[in-house]
Amino acid sequence: MGELRADWRLRLRRDGPEGPVCGAGVLLTQDRILTCAHVVGEADARMWVEFAESPGIPPVAARVAPDGWLPGREGPDREDVAVLALDSPRPQAEPAPLGRRLERGREVWAGGYSQTFDDGMWLSGRISGLHGDWVQLDARNNAEVVRPGFSGAAVHTRREDSRPEQVVGLVVSWRGDLELAPPTENDLAFSYMIPVDRIAALVPLVAELCGPDGWDPGLARRLRHWFAGVDQPSVRFGVVPSGGGRDRTLRHQLHRAHLVHHGGRDRPAALVETLVAQLRPPRHQRNRYRDWLLEGGDEPERSLAGRPAAGPVLAVLGLDEDPDPAGLVRILARVRTLGFRLLITVRAADGPWFDPVVRELLVPALDEQAEELLRRAENREREWARLSGLIDSASAPPRPATAPATRRRHLRDLRTLPEPHAQLTALKQLLRDLRTDLDARPGPGGPGLPDQRTGPAGRP
Repeated sequence: MGELRADWRLRLRRDGPEGPVCGAGVLLTQDRILTCAHVVGEADARMWVEFAESPGIPPVAARVAPDGWLPGREGPDREDVAVLALDSPRPQAEPAPLGRRLERGREVWAGGYSQTFDDGMWLSGRISGLHGDWVQLDARNNAEVVRPGFSGAAVHTRREDSRPEQVVGLVVSWRGDLELAPPTENDLAFSYMIPVDRIAALVPLVAELCGPDGWDPGLARRLRHWFAGVDQPSVRFGVVPSGGGRDRTLRHQLHRAHLVHHGGRDRPAALVETLVAQLRPPRHQRNRYRDWLLEGGDEPERSLAGRPAAGPVLAVLGLDEDPDPAGLVRILARVRTLGFRLLITVRAADGPWFDPVVRELLVPALDEQAEELLRRAENREREWARLSGLIDSASAPPRPATAPATRRRHLRDLRTLPEPHAQLTALKQLLRDLRTDLDARPGPGGPGLPDQRTGPAGRP
């Protein structure tokens, strides 16, 4: 059925935090949500948005976004859609995965906030067929037909093998054959949803988000891993063209950065002033820090520097849009030595920034990580040598698959390569090899050898 909790499933109230619960909504981006127009009521209404399943995310007020009011006409083919703009973004919340594909008979779920169930109530059903521009959902019995408080709720599939969980529609209404108010009082009753495919025809943002360039899930996953700082280089570099899914994904993750600098829009001098304020060196050293970051020269005392792999993150967007990208790279190289981790993006794949980025940022960062992994391998080798004669081989710590001394010689050799791009390529391969060495789980027979157990179950 998917994740038990989802940031993108929202509970809506009218007017404010004390207002009545009036329906549900779906988070589209960090500052836009989708719901039904009849949940909002009026185009100028003020709504209160709660992340009911993620209480760590603060609730926020919202109003109808420009061009976001689509109440449509009466009847089963009315649009009944509203896009709301949050008063302040919530980038820490994961947006809904949208999908247009509908399959008759596929099981779907919807979570709403009906009367006496303000904390949430779940119903299931199966996609049946078209009802005008809406889609009918068949429940197992009338008790599982949607009711007031479900309007605007996500109708979503569950994860199956390689197919991810997806929101395929919004709950919009229900109908009973006897026209009686509770679904259970009717002989037959059905739920209805507005499919995402229909909403996409009305709302350009939805069409973009459920298209092939809506988001870049792979980039989001890699960025979260890098921001976590576990076994990651201190510099991450990527090409992210302006606009589109990669750019949207990057911006959605930027709340994890401590500082953000926009190339071509922010001045490097202003960045340096902010950095000096963040570092808070002794008053008598502030000018030295400022001058050194901007112009180089004698490096000031670095008593405040931390480990680069665990330090604060400075994100630089559009390095190639800066009037002097090579000069900005020199500043960033000095910033990195103060313990900052750097997330750097460019808009185009080539330019005068390329060589300075490789030489002054990427090679030093990967060399630093290789040194860290090599020290880890050497420590493991020493531990193995110290304990292997004292305890049985099955309990001994894993030994690196390749002798760290061999890797150490290789690192020294590649540091002498005259071409930075060749160094970068060699360092990437060395890092892969070191991770393989550290991940190796050899059997008791020795490094890289199978377990040579004897006995009835495994006689050699």
